[in-house]
Amino acid sequence: MPGQADNARQQLTTLSSKWSKTKFLLKHPALRKYVPDTSLYSYESLLDMLSKHKVAYVKPVKGTSGNGVIKVVKHHNSKFTYHVGTSTRSFAAYKDMFTSLQQTKYRREHIVQKGIDLLTYKGLIFDLRIMVQKNEKKQWEVTAYIGRLAHPQKAVTNFHNGGTPMRLEALLRPFLSDDKNANYIESLKDLGYRIATEFHKSYPKFMEIGIDFGLDSSLKPWIIEVNTRPDAYIFDQLKDKTMFQRVMLLKRFNGLLSSQRIKQKKTVRRR
Repeated sequence: MPGQADNARQQLTTLSSKWSKTKFLLKHPALRKYVPDTSLYSYESLLDMLSKHKVAYVKPVKGTSGNGVIKVVKHHNSKFTYHVGTSTRSFAAYKDMFTSLQQTKYRREHIVQKGIDLLTYKGLIFDLRIMVQKNEKKQWEVTAYIGRLAHPQKAVTNFHNGGTPMRLEALLRPFLSDDKNANYIESLKDLGYRIATEFHKSYPKFMEIGIDFGLDSSLKPWIIEVNTRPDAYIFDQLKDKTMFQRVMLLKRFNGLLSSQRIKQKKTVRRR
């Protein structure tokens, strides 16, 4: 029956904009406190964000895998730098930095988001992904979670941009005892479940989301991004395949992954 999967895919295209998803989250008081300060990118909005927070991320409104994300920093000596890929450029004046940035980010709509002072593991920043899917009973289920350790020379943690997938428990161990670690992860999973539930009220046909959280020094979770086309294969990087297998089972059950696409993904992983 063409309905379910086709309707879900069509609806997901309406959620591809990071700005639209941010505005959606901001409408809900219970979720708003987890959303970093975010606005549409402009000369004034970036300057204002740097004045308030010193660090900001410029992100394409539509983009995946951390591609095109630029970290911008205002230093105490009033100099500015931006970091894209493995390159860093420095400027004595904001105007000069912005002019260069305009040439770097291409002609696409962007947002500017407050930079979170993320927790680090062995000197590298990390964040995490939580996967929430509709299960066989058509109920939301948190099926997987994973930590993502940034590439040493990059400002993003994405797997397809050089980040290293790791067990979240290992990344949190320097900050929490094992029993508190487990409870804390449960609280993150509960937050992921609540986000999926709110999205479903307005977009009832989509069947999975992946939520990227950043954790600050007080262990407060911040919603970095809500992905409505989440890639399952990051979970295949863990030694224990239990979560990956559950994610793939529900992808197939919900008609979101064809056998041809599965074969293509496996080919990519072998390269």
